[in-house]
Amino acid sequence: NWWLDKGIAGFRIDAIINIKKALPFRNYPADREDGLSSVDNMLFAANGVLDFLEEMADETFRKYDAFTVGEVFNEKPEELPLFIGDRGCFSTMFDFAETVLNQGPLGWYAQTPVTAEQYKAACFHSQKEAEGTGFLCNIIENHDEPRGVSHYLPEGERSVAAKKMLGGLNFLLRGLPFLYQGQEIGMENTRCERIEEVDDISARDQYQVALAAGKTPEEAMKVVNRYSRDNARTPFQWDGTANAGFTSGTPWLRVNPNYREINLAAQRDDPDSVWNFYRALIALRRNPEYREAVVYGRTEPYLPERENLMAYYRREEVQNAGEKTQDVDGKTLLIMGNFQSEAQEVPLPGPVKRILLNNDRECAVRNGHLHMGPWQFVVLEL
Repeated sequence: NWWLDKGIAGFRIDAIINIKKALPFRNYPADREDGLSSVDNMLFAANGVLDFLEEMADETFRKYDAFTVGEVFNEKPEELPLFIGDRGCFSTMFDFAETVLNQGPLGWYAQTPVTAEQYKAACFHSQKEAEGTGFLCNIIENHDEPRGVSHYLPEGERSVAAKKMLGGLNFLLRGLPFLYQGQEIGMENTRCERIEEVDDISARDQYQVALAAGKTPEEAMKVVNRYSRDNARTPFQWDGTANAGFTSGTPWLRVNPNYREINLAAQRDDPDSVWNFYRALIALRRNPEYREAVVYGRTEPYLPERENLMAYYRREEVQNAGEKTQDVDGKTLLIMGNFQSEAQEVPLPGPVKRILLNNDRECAVRNGHLHMGPWQFVVLEL
């Protein structure tokens, strides 16, 4: 309340589920061969955290109409209205459904790359769960994750077009898009040669886990380079000068060596850059003509069975006899991304009024189909 009295608009509330501990403290059964127990066991044993959060919402957030973003883990689907929505403890919460894909008890070394089908299914599942309840925060990456373009795009396929496609598909889902610093210029994972170069304590632990599982030091470092949180914490790449223009001193983490190719200065005046594409996405979201559809419209998957295609409608809901329904006057947008390096022809559900946004000049509508080039992204008004 002290901060809110000073005019702070709200808070990002970090790891809030961990605020409640199961007391008295006790030892939990070992669940690893080294005799240790996962900290998650304490989290699962803690009950009553919502009592704390409800009190905080009543005594603080609601009094000030504060905007709050909860970092919430392990909630059950039926608990979602307790966290977001009209009577939720927070204004919104981060959607982590995509970031946890393929994680397992063995560790990073056993984790497999996320496929296009997995990513699509996770996004659509979250959209369905939140429908009618409230807004989720849609993210590709944050300070605890590897860079999204390195995590969700196949190795060797991190082109400018592919980065735009991934950004567009995530940004235009229903919810509140959050961009993490560096995402808007397509920053990628860095590379360390030795574990001593790694700062992230979880990555150092996973390096040892991989060695214990029989991986060579080279294989263990490959795992670390793929999933380490250091990837998202390297200095922002402002320009092509020393230390990417971030500092004249010594940064706490080494600058990604690709900063001469990927930096903001190089993208500002390039109309085809990742940075300018994100500006176009923001402009579309703010455009009064399409705002109702993009911000408030529901998400409806299109051709979800089509492999390596992620496509969905954003439909404007218009007032009709006191109820929100879709009718002929509401805007309908079709967002599509070709999640592969091969072109594909996609049948269209009807006539296209206009192409609103496109990550590639080679985009053609013909004979009721959309010809989509590799990593093509397009927003159509129907």
